[in-house]
Amino acid sequence: MDKKRLAIGRPNPAAGNGLLDRRHLFGAAAAGSMAPGTTGTGASRTPHHLLDGTITPSGLHFERHHSGIPDINPDAHRLLIHGLVKRPLVFTLETLARYPVESRIAFIECGGNSGALYQKDPAAGGMQALHGLVSCAEWTGVRLADLLDEAGADPKAKWILAEGADAAGMSRSVPMAKAMDDAILALYQNGERIRPSNGYPLRLLLPGYEGNMNVKWLRRIKVTEGPTMTKDETSKYTISLPDGKALQFVFPIEAKSVITHPSPGLSMKGVGLYEISGLAWSGYGKISKVDVSADGGKSWAAAALQEPVLAKALTRFRAAWRWNGGPAILQSRATDDSGYVQPTRARLIADRGMKTIYHFNGIASWAVGQNGEVTHVYA
Repeated sequence: MDKKRLAIGRPNPAAGNGLLDRRHLFGAAAAGSMAPGTTGTGASRTPHHLLDGTITPSGLHFERHHSGIPDINPDAHRLLIHGLVKRPLVFTLETLARYPVESRIAFIECGGNSGALYQKDPAAGGMQALHGLVSCAEWTGVRLADLLDEAGADPKAKWILAEGADAAGMSRSVPMAKAMDDAILALYQNGERIRPSNGYPLRLLLPGYEGNMNVKWLRRIKVTEGPTMTKDETSKYTISLPDGKALQFVFPIEAKSVITHPSPGLSMKGVGLYEISGLAWSGYGKISKVDVSADGGKSWAAAALQEPVLAKALTRFRAAWRWNGGPAILQSRATDDSGYVQPTRARLIADRGMKTIYHFNGIASWAVGQNGEVTHVYA
């Protein structure tokens, strides 16, 4: 490892914050319940129905906070790597900036995104309210594998613990295999320093894994033999099953898609030709196919996938549709290159029950009324 590389430079603590951008562009309601510097739990959601393409602007990336946004002095921030290693190491941001960096285009989705669709009755709301806890960005930073190799991770260590510097001390266990594969310590998002609301000055990126494993404000990595069983992976982020058992350590996000146009708030303007457009993604790899339906799943047609189609990133799909002015129910169904097919809502609930809010990836439905209004329904 060449330690004589030029440093990238000191971080800029005055980087803009995404919530202000959200209010300016889309109104205060789009900002969600959190504001910079406040404490407590909250989230803000990406307005995908007002966007196109696949890259989410930094100021519109969704946010999820367990105890607010910490105010971190970048000059004082440290990352500790310890545990089952030959050489415990402490990194400043300046020393991290001397390492080779890589970029990944990857989505991050909160494990609770779309969780309202587990409810018995359809929740009122549209794309942003129901499915807005997913975003996609270009992330740039240092490969975690490089730092673990330098620390001399013990071969018997099969896990790491990643801990954040927020008041909650948010922490998750991560398989060592993932840490040594495509994980990076992200310093930049879409070419600029990561904003405070998304983990400034440093966050863990685990492409394809559920959102809260991508620990923000990263301050500590402990190399361990087994999972640590923290509060954030026992009392939370487990999936309760109908038989009383629970699924734990469900890491990858399963294949999923949702139609962004048309969707609630974007009414039809009369009969004629329209484009059905939406987003698909999978933590298992690339999206290989998206089918769309205008009759609630009775018939399907293949949509076109817009390039680039990347693994563990949002993929835009498009299909032409002629609306005849009658009632319609729009759906999309994603298939990834592992062969996994997005299930119906009924199939997902039959398997998992309705006592959870996590990892909902069932097919979602928008109803188009004769007046052109679009609403959320179950079909």
